[in-house]
Amino acid sequence: MVTKVAIDAGHGMNTPGKRSPSDEREWLFNNKVVQSAINYLKHYKDVSILRLDDPTGKADVPLKSRTDKANKWGADILVSVHHNANTGKWGSWTGTETYHYPSSSNGKKLAQSIHPRVVRAYGLRDRGIKTANFHMLRESRMPTILIEGGFMDSTIDIKKLRDDKVLDAAGKAIAEGISEYFGLKK
Repeated sequence: MVTKVAIDAGHGMNTPGKRSPSDEREWLFNNKVVQSAINYLKHYKDVSILRLDDPTGKADVPLKSRTDKANKWGADILVSVHHNANTGKWGSWTGTETYHYPSSSNGKKLAQSIHPRVVRAYGLRDRGIKTANFHMLRESRMPTILIEGGFMDSTIDIKKLRDDKVLDAAGKAIAEGISEYFGLKK
């Protein structure tokens, strides 16, 4: 049986406001993590991957289009990768958090499998596993999580987000968490 993994890098290159105070685009950080996760997932048997965002970042694919695509494809899980912002001005807030839909026990299990690994990969404060009524979580018919890797407007976190090795490790952590969740074989 093939495991169907839907994944997306949140937003697009030109989404208003989705950038660091130094004008670095959130999508660029998200994309590096997603590309890494996809590369590591390819090492596992019987995994099919569907990317929901525009892999060039040029178009900001609407959220409804993303969840409709995952639902129509019959994805087994959906992972949405983001990086946070607080005020849009530099500050010292920090941390990684993962969200699932409140009534989704399987979403929570997926978060519990992936979140601790992602926290270790970033090496930032663990802000926990939380619930939210975000579109991606609410409108998807499969267990879904939304990861906020770190704060783009944090003087602490931005050092990690600018390090491709950290972003690669975060992608690997996502793949390993998915592998544990499904019991995948290399």
